[in-house]
Amino acid sequence: VRPRKAPQTPQPLSPPLSRRPSRPRRRPRAAAAAAMLPLARAALRRLGPVTAGDGSLPARLLLLAPLASKPSSSTPPEYQMPSVTWGVIQGRRERLVSRVLALDFLRSAGVTDPAGELEAVELPSSLDVLQERLDFLLRLGLSTDDLSAYPFLLACSLRKNVIPVLSYLEKLGVTRARLAAFVRAYPACLHASVAVDLAPIVKALRGLDVDRQDIPRVLERYPDVLGLKPDGTISTSVAYLVGIVGVAPRDIGPMVTHYPFFLSMRVGTTIKPFCDYITSLGLPMRILARIIEKRPYILGYDLEETVKPNVEALLSFGIRKEVLPLMIAQYPSILGLPLKVKLAAQQYFFNLKLKIDPDGFARAIEKLPQLVSLHQNVILKPVEFLRGRGITDDDIGRMLIRCPQILLLRNELMKNSFYFFKSELKRPISELLEYPEYFTYSLESRIKPRYMRVASKGIRCSLDWFLNCSDQRFEERMRGDFIEGDAPGPSFTMGGKLQMPGNQLVSDDDNEESDDEVLYRRTVML
Repeated sequence: VRPRKAPQTPQPLSPPLSRRPSRPRRRPRAAAAAAMLPLARAALRRLGPVTAGDGSLPARLLLLAPLASKPSSSTPPEYQMPSVTWGVIQGRRERLVSRVLALDFLRSAGVTDPAGELEAVELPSSLDVLQERLDFLLRLGLSTDDLSAYPFLLACSLRKNVIPVLSYLEKLGVTRARLAAFVRAYPACLHASVAVDLAPIVKALRGLDVDRQDIPRVLERYPDVLGLKPDGTISTSVAYLVGIVGVAPRDIGPMVTHYPFFLSMRVGTTIKPFCDYITSLGLPMRILARIIEKRPYILGYDLEETVKPNVEALLSFGIRKEVLPLMIAQYPSILGLPLKVKLAAQQYFFNLKLKIDPDGFARAIEKLPQLVSLHQNVILKPVEFLRGRGITDDDIGRMLIRCPQILLLRNELMKNSFYFFKSELKRPISELLEYPEYFTYSLESRIKPRYMRVASKGIRCSLDWFLNCSDQRFEERMRGDFIEGDAPGPSFTMGGKLQMPGNQLVSDDDNEESDDEVLYRRTVML
């Protein structure tokens, strides 16, 4: 019988938590790699130059020989898939040595990295792969300066990133000649995935009624749209414009085509403050929606630095506050101009050349806000025409204050209208001075036909009476048994109805129009 062994107390599998020795913290890989780079460079300097004098294999290439891949026999075409992607699996020392060689190679090729951005990214272990990427990007049309400005392009795999993205852009309609400019404007697109990042954005643009043939135009004009999220800024911006402002959904597609930048604008910091300020001036939200539909670029005007100073400049030059909404509706671009400088120059010109005082200049700007952008040579042509017909400067000034639109007319049209006025109408020049709007009507489609009707009935009336009315009102006047006297034209006042003289001739439907509809109807060529 074997003797029974004494029982042994079981030993713990691991020491108690309190007695476990503390392990030293490991340094992050990026920090360790950065710390080893100077040592690797020093070791390479001790190995000698790149080329050997005795014809033997150079020292640096001996280190790189196990890591480099098989060299390519010929330069591949631009869109041929690369045959080599990465080298063999390396250890820590080999990775540091290959990184030093890669950075030295790029530096010798003219690609600089002043910010040290390439220190934190993984570069190819083979110089052949790096050379292949560099040649491809240079053949695409990029320069070494472009690569130095964004060196992360050299960290993009040709097979996984660059070629699929470029092929997808070319499939959408971006021409190969424009690919270099596209990548230069938005180099981060080469890091994106076609299926995960790019295709959803294109699908979202098509969902906004952007025509397929307009997709390349949108992408080339605003390449950063590929970095947006369809369910993020794009959806909130479009939802606010459609749901709150009142933009028609069918107009979102043309808006994106002409000004895609509003897709990246935040509602709370850009779009809503702009709309709130414009409506606070007295412009109805419905009219603002119509303006944005036709001119979406006004959303890009900086509210604090451009829009508000321009409104203050208009008020400081004598523009009445109640007229501001009509001026904005007539000429929305006035909100984004360097307005103070333009107003000062035009006011001095009107006072010096046309003898119009600042108050008269303000009244002319209220009726034609485009005057702030009108070139002075263009202004002088109609003025010289009127002077050549014996009209004094004072009379010309009063004509321009009453009807500044004559400054936009061509001299040929004014000459034909003036000749008809003198030869057929045979009226004194004083009537033309009292009603300079005569020049703004078409001679063939309005002045001649209506004058023939008036002359055939033997009616003696003013120019205003038979020209300043609609076709329906003119027919009513021709059928009437009596001739109504001249009355002032319509007057516009923000916050109230459109007061029309002779309301007994206006139908009830016209009187039931809302303020917004009246202002929209009177807006000049939005």
